[in-house]
Amino acid sequence: MKLGLGVTGIAISLVVATAQGDCPDYTTYAQSPQGNPSSGPLGLPYMRPDPACRTFNSTSVEKVILDMKSRLKDPDIARLFENTFPNTLDTTVKYYNEGENLAFIITGDITAQWLRDTGNQFAHYHNLLSIDADLANLVKAVINNEARYVSQYPYCGAFQPPPESGLEPSVNDWALGVVVNPPVNNQTVFECKYEVDSLCGFIKLSSSYYEATKDVTMMNAEWLAAINQIFRVINEQSQASFDANWNFVSYYNWTGLPGSLPGAVNNGGNGEPKGYTGMVGTHHRPSDDLSTFAFLTPANAMLSVELNNLATILDHAGVAPNISFQAKHWSKTIEQAIWEHAVVDGIFAYETNGLGSRYVMDDANVPSLLSLPYLGFLDMNHPDYVRTKKMLMSRGNPYYAKGRDFSGIGGPHIDVWNPWPMSQVSNIFGTNDDEEILTSLYTIVNNTGGLGLIHESIDIYNVSRYTRPWFAWANSYFSEMLLDLAQRKPHLIFTDSKPYTPGQ
Repeated sequence: MKLGLGVTGIAISLVVATAQGDCPDYTTYAQSPQGNPSSGPLGLPYMRPDPACRTFNSTSVEKVILDMKSRLKDPDIARLFENTFPNTLDTTVKYYNEGENLAFIITGDITAQWLRDTGNQFAHYHNLLSIDADLANLVKAVINNEARYVSQYPYCGAFQPPPESGLEPSVNDWALGVVVNPPVNNQTVFECKYEVDSLCGFIKLSSSYYEATKDVTMMNAEWLAAINQIFRVINEQSQASFDANWNFVSYYNWTGLPGSLPGAVNNGGNGEPKGYTGMVGTHHRPSDDLSTFAFLTPANAMLSVELNNLATILDHAGVAPNISFQAKHWSKTIEQAIWEHAVVDGIFAYETNGLGSRYVMDDANVPSLLSLPYLGFLDMNHPDYVRTKKMLMSRGNPYYAKGRDFSGIGGPHIDVWNPWPMSQVSNIFGTNDDEEILTSLYTIVNNTGGLGLIHESIDIYNVSRYTRPWFAWANSYFSEMLLDLAQRKPHLIFTDSKPYTPGQ
């Protein structure tokens, strides 16, 4: 199935719907081995759906798969790349209409579009956007759909299908009995947990697209409205909980009524109080869990980086100089605040509150402290990062756990004895040590439950137990890491030492 130029928008949406209607549910499909096993010792199965069941096909993506498979020296790693690199396109394009410039991308086994997940699900295709017009148009349609969401509901992070798709909204049990202020429409919003990294994900995808394509038409009125709403949130959530006259300041609150799955949030749904630091508060973490303290260091680090990237593309396009000025101001303000408030004795805190409290831990979900180099906030050799990383991958981090076969960082979203493979991916992005890279790489490769896909979390007491068989973001992140090694450390994974960059 070819989705791209020369096919009308109506035809595209009908083809996607037909293919999905005739094909097995990938959540079920992903829970048992499919296809022929790899020739490596793990014998990993081929887990791509039948070509007629793929939701978007890209010739440039297929070329990268062939290029990597021809050079990867471990057949099991080659099979993992073959399964994971195209997973977003193979399985998650639930609706795409090029004529309407709209695309709805699900996370995998949850039929909703998360701003955070989508930004990461497409990150590893960045180098292909300048040579693959069909893929670039898909990404542009994703951005345009998300701009509509953000311009209406900037405090929300997960959304229902656009009405043009004809797809029915999903019922999210975790959103039932939840009171959100400002109020939301559940026909548009899947879940309105406020996570500052969700807004970063929208900026990240936008900046990546423009950097690759230089297509200024992405910056339409809806997109600019969404960006302005992001700055509204930044201004509101950077304020202290009390003003100078002890008036309580609240622009957003979220809480579960009695009997709801999430339950109550303290202080009337406003969470823990915060002082002013220059950082931006967030009610929820990238894991969708409630924050303990409002100022989440890695989310603010990502925001600082992405605001700088936003200013760069606006300046290049000659668009909205007033927004570019704000972006530069806030990027610098947030960066300075992180170094002033979040680092003590060379160790980054995961969360602070501007009132003297710090939470020293990490969570596997990106943005995390472990992923600070990946985010572009600092160099992996910065001494404070080196010290922090050593602590994070040890008992010093309450959410680090180590079993006989699997180890890493997890988080309270599952439980403390279920680390996430994503944390080992982040660890690879944060080191140049060959032995450490290979240890983390094979910790992941050897623990897919024999299914050749990257799962959400793995039980250290029984590695055959895992959560989420179909988690597109984790698959994308793993293949993005392999492409990083293909440039940075080709001798570790290739039969030769020549670097490889897709699209070049």
